[in-house]
Amino acid sequence: MYPTKLDKIINLFEMLPEDERREILVSYADNAKRQEPRADEKFDLVDVRKDEECTDTVGVYLQVDEHGKAHIRMTLGPEVQTLTRSMTAILCKGLEGSTPQEILDMPSDFVTRIVGTELVRLRSQTVYYVLTRIKSICKVYLDRQRMAAA
Repeated sequence: MYPTKLDKIINLFEMLPEDERREILVSYADNAKRQEPRADEKFDLVDVRKDEECTDTVGVYLQVDEHGKAHIRMTLGPEVQTLTRSMTAILCKGLEGSTPQEILDMPSDFVTRIVGTELVRLRSQTVYYVLTRIKSICKVYLDRQRMAAA
């Protein structure tokens, strides 16, 4: 149902009490910078923009390798909230090596299992924003592949 790497992250968060969960989320947020594109990487699609529901610009970079596996990198503007930074690091790590179709088909119900229902209630748009952007770039990629094959 979920990619193996993401499933392990979900299971880790589910075992944690609320205070530890928030500490780990902050730790992931601190590591979001590691998910930025590297100088030598080339991407099949790049989507950099500032959406109304986000406090700053977010860039999503998708590279699909010769085996059809997705590699996602992201850039975040300085005003992006901590929870969005956390989800960025979690999703980039958890979705690494999945196919674009697996990412697109994946249900989003796991988000509450990671951040907890209280944070989802308080920051519902924030927690789903990164996932929506990643799914969006995967859909564009798959649509372009279908058109090229036709």
